[in-house]
Amino acid sequence: MAKEKKTVDLPGVQKAAMLVIALNVENAAEIFKHLDSSEIESISTEISKVKNVPSQTVDAVMEEFYNMVTAREYVLEGGIEYAQAVLEKSFGLNKAVEIIEKVKNLTTLRGFDVLKKADSSQLISFLNKEHPQTIALILSHLHPDQTASALKELTEPLRTDVAFRIATLGKISPQTLKQIEKVVDEMAGLSMGQSLSKIGGTKSIAAVLNRTNVGLSKEIMLGIEKRDPDVAYEIKRLMFLFDDIINIQDKDIQKILREVDRKDLALSLKIADEKLKEKIFANMSERASDLLKEELQYMGMVKLKEVESAQAKIIDVVKALEESGEIVLSMRAGSEEVYV
Repeated sequence: MAKEKKTVDLPGVQKAAMLVIALNVENAAEIFKHLDSSEIESISTEISKVKNVPSQTVDAVMEEFYNMVTAREYVLEGGIEYAQAVLEKSFGLNKAVEIIEKVKNLTTLRGFDVLKKADSSQLISFLNKEHPQTIALILSHLHPDQTASALKELTEPLRTDVAFRIATLGKISPQTLKQIEKVVDEMAGLSMGQSLSKIGGTKSIAAVLNRTNVGLSKEIMLGIEKRDPDVAYEIKRLMFLFDDIINIQDKDIQKILREVDRKDLALSLKIADEKLKEKIFANMSERASDLLKEELQYMGMVKLKEVESAQAKIIDVVKALEESGEIVLSMRAGSEEVYV
């Protein structure tokens, strides 16, 4: 009882400081990587104040942390009710409820943690009956890879509608919030809280589209462009597709080619548009161009994923050069700006 009393009276930031002190330097550093600057500053300040803390108090903090981590794993495995039932057997009803409440209130645990374990077909089979805005809000909380897989499961025009809504998320009405909470409660048995007003956006959907295949990305972007050219432009500005190389100036293409592996370049052009190929050939020496054409001519059948992988490597080179300021990407190039 004395051990519990000592930890209950401590503010959360003090408990966090004691936990960090109890860990080795490497683990403490890993924890700090996941915190923002204000949280690190607060915990660091508390660490500097810690002096002569009884070992039983530190043990109690560690035990409380362990119980919360364990409870969180139970929640992810089977939901709140399952977690509470397991904890009741170990600690009794009152302690189990206390631990569950702490997990819900003091961590970032949300219904989406459970949704992240669902595969895309399960997710969409449930979400198909929901309003596109609800689908967009829920998908925007998931990892881009999972959202990309889920988008593939949707049929048109719902797919484009959802992608557009993810790109334009921002202001969420209270009525919509209630609907989202109801859906996630049904799916995961948890409340999402009130943090939906700052989710989604063009950056979110750009990350998703960068993880879908080229055909699907083009299809979705075409639909969004018809609905709102400005939103489509903002998304394009944040993403880059292999075919967009045709809009890059010759001098910048030459810089890109100097950084690209020749084998990756040949593979990447296997399914490329003829105009893009000519654009590449025109920015190479005659000898290098002839060698590349010959390599393409005699290249046998290759797996599509190998071609897409090669294109992805070249895109990485392009983005790296752009970020370093060595080249400029004109993502809004009109037909008069396309170099062929």
